[in-house]
Amino acid sequence: MAAVQRACVSAGPTRGLLLLGGTSILTLMAIVGGQRLLRQRAIAVTPRMDSAQVWARYRWSLDPVQRREAALLLASRSKDSPQRQRRLLAGQGWGPAPLAAVALKQQALAAQRLGRPAEAKQRWRSLLERFPTSAASADARYYLKGKDAQLKQQLLSQQPAHPAALAAAAELPDDASEDRLQANALHLARWGPHWPGAASLMRRSCGTLSGIGLSQEQRLSLASALAELGDGQAAELCLQGTPLQPPQELIIGRTLLRGTPVQKRRGEALLLDLANAHPQSEEALKAAALLSEPLRPKQALLDALPLSLQERSADVAAARVRLNGDPNGLEVLTRWPDHPAIWQLQWDLARNALLDDQWEQALSVLTTIPGNKLPDPLAARQQFWIGFSLAKLGKQEQAERVWDSLVKDYPPGYYTWRAEARLGGGDLPALRAETAAAATRTIKANTGIGQGWSPLNSGLPLVDQLWRLGLRQEAWDTWRSSQADVKPSPQSQLIEGRLRLGVQDYWTGLNRLWRANLRLVAPDDETQLQLHQSQHPRPLLPEFSAAAQQEAVRLELLLAIARQESRFSPGVRSPVGAVGLLQLMPATAAEMAAAPISDDDLQEPGRNAILGARYLAWLLEEWQGNIWLTAASYNAGPGAAGSWRSEELAQDPELWVERIPYPETRLYTKKVLGNLWAYLKPDWAGRDRSRSR
Repeated sequence: MAAVQRACVSAGPTRGLLLLGGTSILTLMAIVGGQRLLRQRAIAVTPRMDSAQVWARYRWSLDPVQRREAALLLASRSKDSPQRQRRLLAGQGWGPAPLAAVALKQQALAAQRLGRPAEAKQRWRSLLERFPTSAASADARYYLKGKDAQLKQQLLSQQPAHPAALAAAAELPDDASEDRLQANALHLARWGPHWPGAASLMRRSCGTLSGIGLSQEQRLSLASALAELGDGQAAELCLQGTPLQPPQELIIGRTLLRGTPVQKRRGEALLLDLANAHPQSEEALKAAALLSEPLRPKQALLDALPLSLQERSADVAAARVRLNGDPNGLEVLTRWPDHPAIWQLQWDLARNALLDDQWEQALSVLTTIPGNKLPDPLAARQQFWIGFSLAKLGKQEQAERVWDSLVKDYPPGYYTWRAEARLGGGDLPALRAETAAAATRTIKANTGIGQGWSPLNSGLPLVDQLWRLGLRQEAWDTWRSSQADVKPSPQSQLIEGRLRLGVQDYWTGLNRLWRANLRLVAPDDETQLQLHQSQHPRPLLPEFSAAAQQEAVRLELLLAIARQESRFSPGVRSPVGAVGLLQLMPATAAEMAAAPISDDDLQEPGRNAILGARYLAWLLEEWQGNIWLTAASYNAGPGAAGSWRSEELAQDPELWVERIPYPETRLYTKKVLGNLWAYLKPDWAGRDRSRSR
């Protein structure tokens, strides 16, 4: 017994040591595991993660919020498999967070695609009951409304700008009552005049109810919306003598200015009446700007504006400088350095001096407004020509310092390319033949998971979260609903542009980004980078890559042309009849195809890209690889471009472009070549942050 006791006593310390050691190991493992979990939680789920990484979060993360985010991101990548979406999203509609509403909506949509109407209806009802004020609930009301007038009315009144509400307003049976027609037309006029079908409903409302039921305020609303769509004739018919208020007078006058000669005269009279009746209003300033807009404005119209308005209008001052041949040009530039009309005037005056070889005068004009008062594209143009003028004056060292700063401080584009060329670089790769085809084969398709993704930074947490989870349509719908009554700004145009690109609306998205780029002065580094990257997307890469390889032209050149011609919109038709991605005239397309080709065929992206690439290859061969003549020819035709050749093209191609007599071709050539340089520099990561702007 004593022996047993001794054994137990001697085993005690050993067991204690083992217990202590095991506890320490478990504690260490818990600490390491906890740190790993914290690190994992600190790294947000984003589109930059590959599917394996996201799947690991979905399966093993201890954080239920992160598991849901992973499920939504994986589901957004499984659009071709609603069955997989349904499995991934099962049970993810828990809790009160806004993302739960989105999960319920995605579940309902997946069930609908799988032909499970009862399940979809149950999900929609759950969404509407639990999240009645969420953006996603608009879709629930839309799909559940059927003949339920109350649900439809809730949708139109509570979420009027949501796409689901606009779609509901546009859905009007032919036998609809006049009251319903009027209500839906007015809703679309207020919240979505550009929505498909809105224009026809608004015209029907004005025509069907001629003199009946519409108040003056309602006629103003419908007429303004029709004018916003560019239909000045319908806007005038809708008014039927209704007295105009300044906002509507401005919109309708602006539209009439772009109409027939008769409409243009009525528009001028309307804007002049507005300016004289309300000279201190913001609308009067905008009316004066419209009347000052042409390169050769009408002196009589400017003289007829109230003197007080003339005195405070930068647009009128700029117009008078153009009319009078620059007697007070520098004074006007100094007075309004922050005004877009003055930015344009500065370039007009500088360009005239450059074309006359007046380098001192050009330098004086270009340096009147500091570069940090201009948006990036205008500042880059200014800096290039300052350097050019200095070089022509024999101050080469100063010129090179200016060009060097330009290259380091601004995104790749036309003027940074020309600055690099003037510094001894800026060489373009082979743009045609087998070398170009081989380069295209080596370019990694920029369609990898998360390639090029960056945070949206919209200022709305839910919108940013949806964008981060690849739910771009949800992000766009949510943002659009929140911005219905917000006055547009350059920053909001940047966000809208990126969101529109996310839902593949390249036509409007690139337009918004371009406008933002021409109004954002001295953007911060992150905004500058976002603008640059967003303005050079690479959609339809399989079609463009195949065309580039087949026709042996450089892929980046095809993208540069398509971005300028159609903004990557296959269905676009120009007023002169050009069709599709690369805006081919039917006769040119038939010549390239060696057979007749229909407009429908030209709207097919792959077919259009091949024929456009073939035409580009022919132009490059025709001009022996000269990219200046090739770009100009694509817009104006080889006959016109050939007539512009001169020795200056080899010596000072930048001045050669400025002498192109067609303003459209002049701008087009610079845009295409700037696009090309940007596409050739995909790795640009922002300005040199060690330098001050």
